[in-house]
Amino acid sequence: MISLESYRDIVGDDVISYLHQLADLLRGRRVVHVNSTKVGGGVAEILQRLVPLMQQLGIDADWKVIKGNDDFFKFTKSMHNALQGNRLHIPKPLFENYEETNRENAELLKDELKEADIVFIHDPQPASLIDFFPKRKGKWIWRCHIDISKPQRSIWKYLRQYVVKYDASIFSTVSFAQPIPHPLYIIPPSIDPLSDKNRELDDEYVLRTYKEFGINVDSPIILQISRFDRFKDPIGVIYAYKLLKKPVPALQLVLAGGMADDDPEGQIVYNEVRSVAEEDKDIHILLLPPEANLTVNALQRGADIILQKSIKEGFGLTVTEAMWKAKPVIGGNVGGIKIQITDHHTGFLVDTPEGAALRIRYLLYHKFKKEEMGRKAKEFVRRNFLITRHLRDYLTLMISLLYFAKDRIEL
Repeated sequence: MISLESYRDIVGDDVISYLHQLADLLRGRRVVHVNSTKVGGGVAEILQRLVPLMQQLGIDADWKVIKGNDDFFKFTKSMHNALQGNRLHIPKPLFENYEETNRENAELLKDELKEADIVFIHDPQPASLIDFFPKRKGKWIWRCHIDISKPQRSIWKYLRQYVVKYDASIFSTVSFAQPIPHPLYIIPPSIDPLSDKNRELDDEYVLRTYKEFGINVDSPIILQISRFDRFKDPIGVIYAYKLLKKPVPALQLVLAGGMADDDPEGQIVYNEVRSVAEEDKDIHILLLPPEANLTVNALQRGADIILQKSIKEGFGLTVTEAMWKAKPVIGGNVGGIKIQITDHHTGFLVDTPEGAALRIRYLLYHKFKKEEMGRKAKEFVRRNFLITRHLRDYLTLMISLLYFAKDRIEL
């Protein structure tokens, strides 16, 4: 476990001292986080680091993961897609299974949640748990990590009946927030600069990693790290690469990522990507296990160009990770990516494969500009998207709810 003191050299003495001051008001309080997966995806990554840091500050923090059958995760994936704007018809039995599954999880978690001072419920999967705790002791907070700025209205109406029962909601950006009759908090996600995925690596390790995958480090490398998910637009990345293959014949593309436990579509998308790649020897599709954090780190450090060409994105921690490594990122002009990439300064925002290809070519041929943008990107992350800031925001939110400071709506 990494000590909170280890972050002092990165963020400064004042930040660490302030965290201790805030935590003094919460010492001994019982705080429980609930989500739907232990591995895969940004929520699990954040909780793996955030909960132990809360514990170090004297908070009785814990993390629980709900269980579900195939129909449950089929429903929650469909709900996720509909909340991000896809129009879907979801059969009534799946709604009923969703409610029954959360009832069963409520029974399993009743002792942990009923007496907690603060409960964070992450995303739609466990949202209806609140229905089964009418006499809860503490404050319940719904934390939405996805882009619900333009949801399918019928699905949002269904989910909203549960969300309105919470004491507060958290969104990653202002544009995601929906009208809800309780306090709304804006808290972007974060990365841990000392985790295996983000800590410094020597050049030898980076080169060895690329060699293990048979990737030639002497030729230009485009990289996108993400789950195999249609919203990450891996097919669009392949099209951008193909547009550049004639003018830059030595160009290589690496699409690397894994599967989330609660995403039943991952294998389907992975197969689609392999099909579109058409046996191109310069396209490397890497299916990584959840624990491949050092591999991801090395791939990001060794790439010439990093993309996150999402067409919907709650935040995009892979953008933050790459920027922390002083890499400008070419990202989709959507969701949480827009609050990370300042266009033409810390990277580029694009809407199409053609736009991505244009920006890739620019960075390949303007090395000085790429390095300048990379330096700005790292400093922007240091100031805004490290886990110490995230921890500060959560501590401040908990204090505001427990001490009845209901006029605070944004951190």
